[in-house]
Amino acid sequence: MKSVTEHQEQQQGAVAAGGTFVMKCGGSTLAALPDSFFEDLEKLQQQGVHAVIVHGGGPAISGNLEKLGIETEFVNGLRKTTEEVLDVVEMVLAGTINKQIVRRIQRAGGQAIGLSGSDGALIQAKPVTNHAEVGFVGDVTDVKSPILTGMMDMGYIPVVAPIGVDAAGQRYNINADTAAGAVASHLGVQQMIVVTDVPGILKGSGSEKRVLPSVTVQQIEDMIGTGEIYGGMIPKVRAAISCIHGQVREVVIVDGSEPNVLSRVLAGEKLGTRIVRM
Repeated sequence: MKSVTEHQEQQQGAVAAGGTFVMKCGGSTLAALPDSFFEDLEKLQQQGVHAVIVHGGGPAISGNLEKLGIETEFVNGLRKTTEEVLDVVEMVLAGTINKQIVRRIQRAGGQAIGLSGSDGALIQAKPVTNHAEVGFVGDVTDVKSPILTGMMDMGYIPVVAPIGVDAAGQRYNINADTAAGAVASHLGVQQMIVVTDVPGILKGSGSEKRVLPSVTVQQIEDMIGTGEIYGGMIPKVRAAISCIHGQVREVVIVDGSEPNVLSRVLAGEKLGTRIVRM
């Protein structure tokens, strides 16, 4: 198997077989994925394709906070994160969900290691600008990508929980989409795959509803403005857009229940919706 560094040097444009890709997925979406999804991931690993998974877990965090009687609120889409909330965020993301994903990959025959952004100070962070309102929510300042490339060179899929840390050791709750985009950018990956429970960005309504094969960030904003993209699709689309920064030029939104979806996207098949930066 070639090293990740060699693969990155060979990468031009979209990820090809033998390259490296970053996948972002919500915790609840991953839990609902069929075993065949992880078997496809294992097959790619056997073919020498390197993968990094960055996951979220919002619903599970909310459920655990409710069980513990800890109040939670959202400010402009960001969970207000006190130290008490942060304890639960870390427990759920770096614990329960992270290890569930690792076990599912290994059950399918793959090799995976779970870690959070705190481990080895993998994801370094600083407070968001409105931290007075939202508490310990962070923006990514750096990603120690050699930790990830080292794991991949040893034959493991890194599964990353989006917790960040600063030089003083303070933890931060990082938006999973933001973390995934930063990881992809620091790895030099130009294309990211966002696995969801929808076939892509849908336009229209009823029988007229169709998947947009390709769309720019500006076109998305225009369609949100005109109401062509609406309801539950808006947060999914905005989340995908937040992955596009640094070297990441394209995000592909796909339905994880689609057979062999990862292999097909990496082979260049036109699946889901490609969001491209102009």
